[in-house]
Amino acid sequence: QVQLVESGGDLVQAGGSLRLSCAASGTIFSISDMGWYRQAPAKQRELVALITRSFGINYADSVKGRFTASRDNAKGTLYLQMNSLKPEDTAVYYCYARQKWLGSPDRDYWGQGTQVTVSS
Repeated sequence: QVQLVESGGDLVQAGGSLRLSCAASGTIFSISDMGWYRQAPAKQRELVALITRSFGINYADSVKGRFTASRDNAKGTLYLQMNSLKPEDTAVYYCYARQKWLGSPDRDYWGQGTQVTVSS
């Protein structure tokens, strides 16, 4: 089992910055991919950034050059540094983790979400 808790969401003006954090607990050694997704009102949840255990990173085109994701495998933590925020970045941001156990199906976990609101 893996538990994920996000923090850092807030109300910020356009052009500002925020740093989101995600703390994983439980069997963190079994976590492979970790990432951030977001969901705006009336929209589908979308990928923001995904980091493999070997630190390969994939970003959504809409955040490239503005957002930086990082993780600490030993601590089971995940971060998202968001700069040059835009009103269209307003959404609930979710932490995601995929658990891999040899001989068992992969299992996905989600945090409860943290609200990011960017005012124009």
